[in-house]
Amino acid sequence: MSLFTGTTEFYRKYRPGIPQEVARVLDHATPQRRPRRLLDVGTGTGLVIEALLGRFDDVIGVDNDADMLAAAESCLRPELPKGTSLTLVEATAEDFAPPPGWRADLVTICRAFHWLDQPKILRQLDGQVGPGGAVAIFGDNSFWAAGSPWKDAVRAVIKDFLGEERRAGRGTFQHHNRPYSEFLEESAFNQVDEVRVPVRREWTVESILGYLYSTTFAARGLFGDRIEAFETAVKSTLAGHGDGDTFPEENEFLIRIGRRERE
Repeated sequence: MSLFTGTTEFYRKYRPGIPQEVARVLDHATPQRRPRRLLDVGTGTGLVIEALLGRFDDVIGVDNDADMLAAAESCLRPELPKGTSLTLVEATAEDFAPPPGWRADLVTICRAFHWLDQPKILRQLDGQVGPGGAVAIFGDNSFWAAGSPWKDAVRAVIKDFLGEERRAGRGTFQHHNRPYSEFLEESAFNQVDEVRVPVRREWTVESILGYLYSTTFAARGLFGDRIEAFETAVKSTLAGHGDGDTFPEENEFLIRIGRRERE
């Protein structure tokens, strides 16, 4: 069972998308040759692919959650530019193998690298990325980690209901403290560039709750019959922050782009 079971409807509606400036950085990370191939690992509901539509001719998205892939299919297929091929594969990243002879120009891993066997994935990608290609590992700051008064207050409510440790579905979140650049530097993609893209967002009570229900640390099912009490507590807490029903967030995307040496 996926850690994200039961979150798909909230993920698609409330997860922030990929800003166009991030899409521009990714677009410029690889050669403009044709056909141009994209492999999106941990594709979820297709947010990365959606942001890059029209920039790649042959796209493969991989995820182990069938519901997420169904949402990606229904969203992306009608928007595909003419001549673009899209294949969505239900598999773990570690088990995925591309079609024979297929090599990516760009691999994207957004908000998902922490769930993977990082060294193993990067070893596999060495055989799945074509000459001159790149691996981009990127994401914005987690709601759990990023600090602001209203976020800190909501996080405290989550801890009151689910415990001090960050949840990951029915278990707890296990994470290393190593920068992702170090993993790239130890792989075949050891020429690493970092790009930061600031982003400002406006949240509402509805979108905050919807976002929380899209996560593994505050999925709706974790609260059981206390869900109404949780929502009441969040709304009461947020009433002491923000301007009416508006809650600003200053965030940024950190993009790490790894390329092979001397290609």
